[in-house]
Amino acid sequence: MDIFDVISLLGGLAMFLYGMRLMGDSLKESSSGTLKVVMGRVTDNAVKAFLLGVMVTALIQSSTATIVITAGLVSAGILTLHQSIGIIVGANVGTTVTGQIIRLLDIDSSGSSFLRFLQPSTLAPIALIIGIVLIMGSFFKNSRSIGNIAIGFGILFSGLLNMSGAVNSLAQSDTVNQLFLRLGDNPVMGYLAGAGVAFVLQSSSATIGILQAFSATGMFTFKSIYAVIVGVYLGDCVTTAIVCSIGAKPDARRVGIVNILYNLSKSALVLAGVTIIHGTGALDGLWDRTVNSGIIANTNTVFNLSCAVVLLPMLRVYERLSHKIVKESSIPAQPAQESRFKSVVDALNPVFFDTPALAFQSCYNLLLSVLSAARTNIEKSFALLRKYDETIHKEIMADEDEIDWMTDNVSKYLVRFLPHLQNEYHVAIMDQYFKVTSEFERLGDHAVNIAEHAAFLHRSNTTLSADALSELAVLESAIIQLLDESDHTFRRRDVTTARQIEPLVQVVKDLIVVLKQNHLKRIRSGECSVLSNSTFSDLLIEFQRIGDVCSNVGIATIVRVHPELADHEHLYFDRLHEGGDEVFDAAYQRTHRRYFSLLPGAASGAQTE
Repeated sequence: MDIFDVISLLGGLAMFLYGMRLMGDSLKESSSGTLKVVMGRVTDNAVKAFLLGVMVTALIQSSTATIVITAGLVSAGILTLHQSIGIIVGANVGTTVTGQIIRLLDIDSSGSSFLRFLQPSTLAPIALIIGIVLIMGSFFKNSRSIGNIAIGFGILFSGLLNMSGAVNSLAQSDTVNQLFLRLGDNPVMGYLAGAGVAFVLQSSSATIGILQAFSATGMFTFKSIYAVIVGVYLGDCVTTAIVCSIGAKPDARRVGIVNILYNLSKSALVLAGVTIIHGTGALDGLWDRTVNSGIIANTNTVFNLSCAVVLLPMLRVYERLSHKIVKESSIPAQPAQESRFKSVVDALNPVFFDTPALAFQSCYNLLLSVLSAARTNIEKSFALLRKYDETIHKEIMADEDEIDWMTDNVSKYLVRFLPHLQNEYHVAIMDQYFKVTSEFERLGDHAVNIAEHAAFLHRSNTTLSADALSELAVLESAIIQLLDESDHTFRRRDVTTARQIEPLVQVVKDLIVVLKQNHLKRIRSGECSVLSNSTFSDLLIEFQRIGDVCSNVGIATIVRVHPELADHEHLYFDRLHEGGDEVFDAAYQRTHRRYFSLLPGAASGAQTE
């Protein structure tokens, strides 16, 4: 084996690892919606959690990713530690699927044209061709992601073929022959070798795949390879535990600890089981047999499935042990200062960046909390205009601090999340979330401003007339409907409701014009004091700005669904206000009649025509 064989071997290894990473990342991105749904439906049933772990890991081709995501869900309070343990066991079984795919290296295509298509030497170029056509053609929404999956698949098999070709010369090396003989005679060395390689590569699937490629040398026997396979389990889970522990809550760290405990148990069970079974002579036909890619894949699958069946009833034991190893935080809790929104803020976990749907779900839940808190504050501030209560005012100010805190956290999270996005659909969601984050925060600001105006009226012993309060009540009801429609629009991504916002915004503006005129009349007649004039006018400005916020939320939702409007969205809505759109005009007239009929002296509506 010369330097050129080494270069070819390392180049093939690099292609294999990159292909696996590209395929796994693209699978996570294109299937993240499904992943979000299935991860959210796990129950306390250990078998269902186990099957979920198998399915998700087979889907995204990485047990490490599945367990890290699970730790994030536990940290966010979406899953309990007990629920997560079944997923951990399933993830260890699901990762064997990659090896079963790689075993295609062993297909004998002699005499069959169909089987020749299944050989990696044929599949690799076909996958690469399909991938580049999908990427360059962009035929449908997920075309690029699916193309990257195909490209990753092709690169993975090209790397395997390159490694297989390079390692053939190893068969001529006495040094390598002696090394594999020593592995067969010393299972501990084999175990440590497998653990070390898996720790460096941070992937059990990749390590097993490399073993499958090296099996082409014909020097691997079952006795020299089984301990290496078992060692892989420990090396991979140590890396996972480290990732789960970085800046995580105790329960999230326990997920990584449970994975280590399970894999240690699995290693001991397999090593003891193989030793006992070999002692009975049951493995004599396999012990010194040369293994190929298929036998390695089957051995890995049998080891994992057998251990899952035996160890699944011990989930409670692993849970209790993890609690003894990872203690609760020694920092005393401060319930009086702890935010009621802490759980939704904690759900903004960076481990979800590689699974966009889960990251967006965390942002979505937090933005709904911001909107809900801001809307509640607006309703409280309306109540202060009729009857000032200092306690309510303090509640509004306290909740405004919470709104600012949540907004700051989600803004920072979105900025950190942005570089991880490649899919155009996800970029559209990001654009909408950036826009509504600032809009929802502004709603909270307007609530504070209205409360401050109410406080000024109270301190100055100034009251608004009965007619002024009645007119404000009509305007407030229109604002509440706007907030309802904005909430539904964002919550359901409902374009139909989004289009109903703009006619109502125009009616709010019309109401404000009439209320200003009517208030000036009351001042001239002495019904309202001059002192109340500036406050009343400022209140109307706050109401109009709330309407503008709701308009922007509707626009952001429509642009997310119809990105072609992004460059001229305001021109589109300006044309609506100019007339000519029958749907807009009909909704405007209907809404106008409804609210103007509620004003004291309904004939006032004529002033806006």
